[in-house]
Amino acid sequence: MEFYYYSLAIGILSLLFSLVAAYTVLKKPEGTEKMKEISNAIRAGSKAYLLRQLKTIAIFAVVLVIVLAFLPHGLQLDVAFITGAVASYLTAYLGMNVAVRSNVRTTKSAEKGVSHAFSTAILGGSVTGFAAVGFGLVGLSLLLAFLTLSKVELLIGFGFGASLISLFARVGGGIYTKAADVGADLVGKTELNLPEDDPRNPAVIADNVGDNVGDCAGMGADVFESYAVTLVASLLIAAGLSLSSAQFAYPLLIASAGIIASMLSMAFLRIGRGGSPTSALYKGISASIIIAAILDIAITYLGHYPAGYFISVLGGLLLAIVIFGITDYYTGTGRKSVVKVSTAAKGGAGTDVIMGLAVGLRSVWLPVIAVVVGILVGYFSAGLYGIGIAAVGMLSLTATILTIDSFGPITDNAGGIAEMSHLPEHVRKVTDELDGVGNTTKATTKGFAIGGAALSATALFVAFANAVGLTSIDALNPIVTVGIFIGVLMPFIFSSFLMEAVGHAANLMVEEVRRQVRTIKGILTGKAKPDYAKAVDIATVNALKSLVIPELIAIVTPIAIGLLLGKQALGGLLVGMIPASFLLALFMANSGATMDNAKKYVEAGNFGGKGSDTHKAAVVGDTVGDPLKDTAGPALNSMIKVVSTISILLAPIFVYALI
Repeated sequence: MEFYYYSLAIGILSLLFSLVAAYTVLKKPEGTEKMKEISNAIRAGSKAYLLRQLKTIAIFAVVLVIVLAFLPHGLQLDVAFITGAVASYLTAYLGMNVAVRSNVRTTKSAEKGVSHAFSTAILGGSVTGFAAVGFGLVGLSLLLAFLTLSKVELLIGFGFGASLISLFARVGGGIYTKAADVGADLVGKTELNLPEDDPRNPAVIADNVGDNVGDCAGMGADVFESYAVTLVASLLIAAGLSLSSAQFAYPLLIASAGIIASMLSMAFLRIGRGGSPTSALYKGISASIIIAAILDIAITYLGHYPAGYFISVLGGLLLAIVIFGITDYYTGTGRKSVVKVSTAAKGGAGTDVIMGLAVGLRSVWLPVIAVVVGILVGYFSAGLYGIGIAAVGMLSLTATILTIDSFGPITDNAGGIAEMSHLPEHVRKVTDELDGVGNTTKATTKGFAIGGAALSATALFVAFANAVGLTSIDALNPIVTVGIFIGVLMPFIFSSFLMEAVGHAANLMVEEVRRQVRTIKGILTGKAKPDYAKAVDIATVNALKSLVIPELIAIVTPIAIGLLLGKQALGGLLVGMIPASFLLALFMANSGATMDNAKKYVEAGNFGGKGSDTHKAAVVGDTVGDPLKDTAGPALNSMIKVVSTISILLAPIFVYALI
């Protein structure tokens, strides 16, 4: 099993690339004292939230370590679990800490123009991207160094550790960011007619903190989890099919090639003469896919692998750009669907929301067809193993996708710092342009994350079936039917608690903003400074309080079904949960993103522009869409994989049912 030396070396190279990128971006100037003060406030709030979240995670982790110790090979399973959890948390922590330092440097770079600010934000975002894949490959490679093929099933502990952190980061970060955002918008924009990121808004710092803990730390942990569990699932399928060591190594080689491709594609992530930020991003993604495909075909040919392996991987690579493009088609600024929702806002908030939800519902069919085609291409090219390596092919682009995703919160914060620091109009124009692009990339990368979760969960389901000896799922069996119904139910109940949590916390935020405006004289004239820390504390406390029930739903449900009704029912649960969660997540993410960009389309001067009745209606639509696209929708990615990894982890127990 010496192949893991190659993946270990590439993983270390990726981490070094991440550190060099961090060092380079942190050497850039920060700007004025006022800019530094605002950036430091955002950084302090983000760091405080992650540290307080860590205490909550530690309680769950300790309990799970004790439980896992009683399973076969418990000590090794615990080591794998802790390794996965630590790698995931380090990805989120490192990426977010650089992002909250890159924001002010991006603002300063905006003084020199769009291309300079774009490069700074991309460089800051690359820290998260390359840290995620680096920690993933290094962690798995080190575990493989101490395992034999007969014990490779213990790798699921690594995936479960990553899933646990992802669930906390996605759920907690999502609740935090939308509680702050909704509270800031409902009072600041609709009641007080304040512009975006106005320093007179008491929730403005909490809103900017939320961009980092939700869209940077949360997304980083989410995609890291998909990357890790996809590799684990493909390795488990290879072991279950008794493939050779060379075939077993193929997913790791493909993942390594993806890192090299992402590094080389960084040269294309820049704005050329006459270019635009959007075209630069698409050039970067296209370059990473083309380079990865070239490297993958070379690996397949030189390693004497079947041609079907490469076809499966190519299907995954193409699926990434297809889902990226589909999401942009429905949610991109100025797109037909966005203009349609903006037009509906002329009739009021109700028609805006109705049209936004309609677009979200319709937007799911193309991604589903794309994923179905990807699964079929993988299966007919290389059997069940093809499904696993197709998922690896798609997720091999993780470094590039996370780089582009982290670009979003960095540019969003940069715009906020420019506004709060009262910088010249030409600087604000640059940050506004990049913020608009970043808002679109956050939507499209969510589409990638959701599609990746669906494909990796399918691979995990295959691994689960191998682990418990399932060769088919009999839908006529009442036990299986019960499992399917519960599986379909799970994402709805899970999402309801998240939406409720955002609604409750946002209401508290609204009341706090109103209280401060009412009681602190001089806020609206700029003579008095709001109590930003109080708003940050409200978002933090309520986000962490709301974590427990969704976590328990994801962890306890598969255990209860497996113990009570057995492997057939649990298989049915996975069959129902995976597609239901995939569709619901797509619907929520796309409808929310469309309503968000519809608001921005109005703010650009269309249909009356800022302050008009159409704008106020669009703000309400955006408020409804916010928890859909940034809390409940993305959190389902993590739920899918937590349920799937637990099902495999405890597979030996679920062979026996109490009923």
